[in-house]
Amino acid sequence: MSLIPFLRRYSFVRDDAGAIGVARADSGIRRWWIESDLAVAAGFAISACLIHIALDGRYGYFRDELYYAACGQHLAWGYVDQAPLIAVVARLSRALFGESLYALRFFPALAAGAKILLTGWIVRELGGSRFAQSLAATAMLVCPIFLTMDSFLSMNSFEPLFWMLCAAIALRIVRTRNPRLWPLFGLVAGVGILNKHSTLLFGFAFLLSLLMTRERRQLRGPWIWVGGVIAFLIFLPNLVWEYANRWPTIEILRNVDVAKNAHISWLAFIAQQAFLVHPLGAPICLAGLWYFLVGREGAPFRFLGWTYLFLLAEMLILRGRIYYLAPIYPMLFAAGAVAIESWIAASGRNWIRQAVLAPLVMGGIVAAPLALPILPLDRIASYADFWDVNKVRVEVEPSGKLPQLFADMMGWPQQAQVVAGVFHSLPQQDQARAAILTRNYGQAGAIDYFGPANGLPHAISGQNNYYLWGPRQYDGQVVIAVGMRLEDLQPIFGEIEQAATINNEYAIPEENGLPVYICRRPKMTLQQAWPRLKFYG
Repeated sequence: MSLIPFLRRYSFVRDDAGAIGVARADSGIRRWWIESDLAVAAGFAISACLIHIALDGRYGYFRDELYYAACGQHLAWGYVDQAPLIAVVARLSRALFGESLYALRFFPALAAGAKILLTGWIVRELGGSRFAQSLAATAMLVCPIFLTMDSFLSMNSFEPLFWMLCAAIALRIVRTRNPRLWPLFGLVAGVGILNKHSTLLFGFAFLLSLLMTRERRQLRGPWIWVGGVIAFLIFLPNLVWEYANRWPTIEILRNVDVAKNAHISWLAFIAQQAFLVHPLGAPICLAGLWYFLVGREGAPFRFLGWTYLFLLAEMLILRGRIYYLAPIYPMLFAAGAVAIESWIAASGRNWIRQAVLAPLVMGGIVAAPLALPILPLDRIASYADFWDVNKVRVEVEPSGKLPQLFADMMGWPQQAQVVAGVFHSLPQQDQARAAILTRNYGQAGAIDYFGPANGLPHAISGQNNYYLWGPRQYDGQVVIAVGMRLEDLQPIFGEIEQAATINNEYAIPEENGLPVYICRRPKMTLQQAWPRLKFYG
């Protein structure tokens, strides 16, 4: 008998005396896999994890991953451009799994599966059965924005988990009339804020939605306020850090809004949501919105439909990026799947189930290479051009040959190697005091991550949290400047010599053709020059 059939039919058991034996499996796990509706979501969740783990190493490190790894070596209650949790995740990944791309992306791969499980839980809370589980899980599995977010380490991969866990807890509270779960809601929301500050927007929209519906009665009891206090206390250390550092996150958001975000009309913002969830998945989300706002079965949960509308309004007014709404969509996929299952059952035409699922699967296969590192680089460039993916823009900068997601994965080890060549060409006495100054945090993160293997010291930079870490012990007598503009270097150094150029045709344009300068004869110390180099953006 082979191993797998054996495990299907038998299980290990322990008797009262502690002895271990083998017995034929009863109705436990095996029956759950066969009969449970939630097992469908579990199967899809495992598939999602395996897909991401299998593809994680195909292209390269994403720019922000290297920055998060650097932040993980400087743990704090806050950072200029992010909440503190992602740095903890980066540090934990490296401590547990080592220095590899697979190590950094292990937890995002788990998050991909966890999102599907959580969506299945919401389907179950709403009364959906096996087909609803299948439809919601399929929509989640092929959803382009989630395929993208879960393909590298970032707070965006975990954000939907916190938002939707809050939604699931709220569903349970309303369905079971158990307000004692509000402290758990507050705990999840508080940790969610430490993951990404946009959870504050979710919380505000959620509060407004309670006020708009009959669930405003929840505000009359003490437990929801206990949950609010818990969330605030968890967030408080980060709030204190922001105050102590003069609110850098607000400063960077203003700078990014002016210089980096691609501003589009409200109508275009709404229309582009369909590309994020997949054009064939968008009708499921619309059905979910109908379920919450109009449907009779969704009447007790009207506040979740209003939560989406208030969040949408917040993003439009604040001119958020189009993917800022993404964490709310698992809830709409779940509700939409329940509504569609109900409509099909009422019609008596079960063949519609296959007619709904099949195009969604095929559409997901078509879209997957635009979100996952599946195709060779030369083919993904032409594939992206064919589908004109640049029409869905989140930034004003061009991405070059590849979509921005993939372009930002190109060339980072090469940068460290070129800089190492310049560094080791210096006389020994100069190497001992040479600083490596980079224009942005991506270049600095690459030096910090790949530099030790190339004999390089840690980098310094004036961008974002690297600015707060300062020029370290360097005095500026010898500086290797990577990607810096001459107009920024000339007021600081009397001698500037270009030593190398970093080229990579697949990288984003600002990382291709990078000059590497050796700077000497400083006109001021790096400490004096540091305010000139500051850039939050």
